[in-house]
Amino acid sequence: MPSIAGAGGGRLFSVNGAAAYWGSSRRRLLLLQRPLFSSLAGGGTGDDVTPHLPVVIVGAGPVGLVLSFLLTKFGIKCAVLEKNVEFTRHPRAHFINNRTMEIFRKLDGLAGDIERSQPPVDLWRKFVYCTSLSGSILGSVDHMKQEGSPISVAHFSQHKLVDLLLKKLDGIGFQTCLPGDIGSSTQDLVLENKILMGHECSSVQLTDKGILIGASFNEAGRMQERKIHCGLLLGADGARSTVRELAGIHMKGQRDLQKLVSVHFRSKDLGKYLSRERPGMLFFIFNPGAIGVLVAHDLEHGEFVLQIPFYPPQQMFEDFSTKICEEIIVKLVGWEPSDVQVLDIKPWVMHAEVAEKYIGCDNRIILVGDAAHRFPPAGGFGMNTGVQDAHNLAWKLCLLQNGVASPSILQTYESERRPVAIFNTELSVENFKAAMSIPAALGLDPTVANSVHQVINSSLGSVIPRNLQKSVLEGLFSIGRAQVSDYILNEKNPLGSLRLARLRSILDEGKSLQLQFPAEDLGFRYELGALVAEDCAETTYEAEKQKHSKRSREYIPSAKAGSRLPHMLMRALSTSNEGVFSTLDLVNGDKPEFALIIAPLKVSYELARAMLKIADELKLPTKICVIWPQGSVDAKVKGSRSELAPWTNYVDVEEVPRAPVNSWWEMCQITSKSVILVRPDEHIAWRTESDRVTDADSEVRRVFLKFYV
Repeated sequence: MPSIAGAGGGRLFSVNGAAAYWGSSRRRLLLLQRPLFSSLAGGGTGDDVTPHLPVVIVGAGPVGLVLSFLLTKFGIKCAVLEKNVEFTRHPRAHFINNRTMEIFRKLDGLAGDIERSQPPVDLWRKFVYCTSLSGSILGSVDHMKQEGSPISVAHFSQHKLVDLLLKKLDGIGFQTCLPGDIGSSTQDLVLENKILMGHECSSVQLTDKGILIGASFNEAGRMQERKIHCGLLLGADGARSTVRELAGIHMKGQRDLQKLVSVHFRSKDLGKYLSRERPGMLFFIFNPGAIGVLVAHDLEHGEFVLQIPFYPPQQMFEDFSTKICEEIIVKLVGWEPSDVQVLDIKPWVMHAEVAEKYIGCDNRIILVGDAAHRFPPAGGFGMNTGVQDAHNLAWKLCLLQNGVASPSILQTYESERRPVAIFNTELSVENFKAAMSIPAALGLDPTVANSVHQVINSSLGSVIPRNLQKSVLEGLFSIGRAQVSDYILNEKNPLGSLRLARLRSILDEGKSLQLQFPAEDLGFRYELGALVAEDCAETTYEAEKQKHSKRSREYIPSAKAGSRLPHMLMRALSTSNEGVFSTLDLVNGDKPEFALIIAPLKVSYELARAMLKIADELKLPTKICVIWPQGSVDAKVKGSRSELAPWTNYVDVEEVPRAPVNSWWEMCQITSKSVILVRPDEHIAWRTESDRVTDADSEVRRVFLKFYV
């Protein structure tokens, strides 16, 4: 059984929820006083409890792999534990939103690789509602739109994304190893830059200088355990996180929203047909024989996942054999493809929960991704929120390792990312309910199905055998599915005509399941954390939630502290390069570096000089970005050289605005007197008006206190 213990053998938490204790109060004080991440620089002193690996990541899904890539790129040694001996080929997540694609742009061109490898946009831009894949189309929604980002969203299956990430990691020296590839070495440094397949985190013990991890693995048919010392354990091990369980961290929210069976299958015949006749990403299929949602992961190669609701204990996962799943596929297609190949059948349960906290065990364990939050799939928030968690955390760990930031910066990871997860949980539940409005409009109200199921469970569950209960349930569901028969669902039938009109109204008004959420995806804002709150800040997180609950999905660029830096195309001045790039590219993607954005004004240059001087004293990498109006010439730009001398870490850029906006400052609804400090994760840390600052040095020192020891 997985366990976690305190140093000296004192039991800290038990997985079964038994009472916890810390030992003596003196021991508790020592735990609080010890250096949090003394091991982040790596190495050891010969003490066998001294961590050699600064960081161990548990979970080699997209979030764990992105995190390992960022940490390695930033100079932090790490290893990854993955309990499976091979990577799953089940497609799972597939939608990558704008913000995540922006992050992927800076992962050695990962976004470009995805764009080149994904299916053509015209094959997946729509959601289709139909009676079968070859029957009547009840309606469709085109979800493609481009707002405020240098890159579009993507449709790319998770297993293919993992393949690309593994190639990126291979390029920076990572190796994927099975237990037999490593042998019985106890030297932690041997594990650096390795993904240890078949290794499950089974125990965690706090020591004076870090964490002792027990990683169980099977070698030659015998279970063994490898002990690994590290300074920090990052749990990226998914919705059923062992790390979260070991840390005694509980989830809060709604459980068991729906139980489903996920059927992964291939059919090139079906893929060719849909590509030609009715391309789409999601197909919502309602007919008297079956109901399901088909995810078209790749029409060209005929790769699909069918989601089917089921209701235990009357319906059990074991009932969904390969033969039964093939029969359901035929009912939903409307004809029998000759080459259906069922590859995998998995049960899963839909939850909407967020961890009560993200950091535990004396700041030694941090949850990331699905380990910290579980969303309904409506809107694709799960993987995207997880990747953005990793992006938020990585640069903070780098500043901590380099002795620039205090350990308190870790708490800003939770104070920034947890409210986002709570908001995204609510938004995904809202979107799930919107999805359910379509079958309800057609006379297939899911709440009625759930009520029928509950009645059978409560009144018949202890009286009649399960097989008879199953017959009763499926008989009632069959009567319900008759509501979408051709006899009822047609324009000549008054009831059917009314239901079809209601469905069209839901689709036309944008009240059905949505794919893109630009206001939330690009416009979310950190209220508290590694930033300097504005004196005039009026917006609270609750106010933001109320504003977005009105279903306005328009993204409005904002330069308020905590916001993502608004995108506009720029062109470098005083260089031979005529190409354009995004304002987001003003932030270095290869190392954690702050960027101060100013206009070419004397008072702003003065503040910039103070910023460079103090950043140099504090060893906090910082550069100045001077945004010039369109049409500026090199003669004017030479002013930056004289104004910022002797500093050379600055760049002059020229706006390339697009109508109706005349300038970047105007788009951000601020004046050119503003100065904006941008963090390494492209979120704004601080904003002020340069002419309001009376003592530049004091103001800059006040700002950097948010990050410096």
